[in-house]
Amino acid sequence: MYSKKGAVTATITLLLAAVVFAGCGNQAANAPQTPVQNGTNAAGSNTGSENGAVNDGGAKDDQAPEGNNAANGGNAETGNSANQAPDPADSDKGSGGDKAAMTDSESVAVLINKQFALPDDYEPKDLIYPDVRFTFKDKIEKRMMRKEAAAALEELFEGAEKDGVYLAGVSAYRSHRTQTALFNRYVEKDGEELAKTYSAVPGHSEHETGLAIDVSGSDGKCAAESCFGDTKEAAWLADHATEYGFIIRYPEGKEDITGYKYEPWHLRYVGKEIAADIGERDITLEEYYDAVPVSGQ
Repeated sequence: MYSKKGAVTATITLLLAAVVFAGCGNQAANAPQTPVQNGTNAAGSNTGSENGAVNDGGAKDDQAPEGNNAANGGNAETGNSANQAPDPADSDKGSGGDKAAMTDSESVAVLINKQFALPDDYEPKDLIYPDVRFTFKDKIEKRMMRKEAAAALEELFEGAEKDGVYLAGVSAYRSHRTQTALFNRYVEKDGEELAKTYSAVPGHSEHETGLAIDVSGSDGKCAAESCFGDTKEAAWLADHATEYGFIIRYPEGKEDITGYKYEPWHLRYVGKEIAADIGERDITLEEYYDAVPVSGQ
């Protein structure tokens, strides 16, 4: 049997133990959560190491909800990267191309249009006469092209002949001086507004690059005229030009983008890789570079 003093001592001991236990419980409840606990609570039922890694890696606060929303959407493994996936609606937009090449007048992929011009003093340094048929005999300026484009043109003509299609060059390189005289003549004939729909302002003509050429059938019929679009030569070019690094620069239905009327005879050399991409996606050089569309007026 315990003494009265012993009973009092035991009671006090039990009361002290209860107070200490209650204090520890409150401390545990108020203690901060660890990173692992945060990851678990944020992801809900989709727990995983990716969410924990986001928090442990010092990511910004506004990034964590995006990653967690992606996880709760049913793909816990993708985390934040799920929100960075390309929009399917953008899948047929231009690739953006090489912006350095787009503005480099020496590049075969340079973009020349109503917004982008050649330097005032530009003149190709590697012009040669391609060994192909032309509608005229003289070796004059408009028979020349830059060396790489000339070699590709020779291959294109050879490929066409294998398929029973005989092409002829009509007009290739034009100097800035020649383009100026030509454009002024068109303005005098049709007025400036109309002239700009089919002829380039000096400095803005692809012919000045030495990379473009107008072609026709070997008989020269429908040369630089709309009726060329109905010829077998035009059909062959539409199907095969990209195989040789050329594109139909001003295609039908793209006038508001290129700024010019449909010209099935106007070939532009851009290289096989870019030509194949443009042909496969049925786009223009402007769209390939994601350049600002131009007006057809």
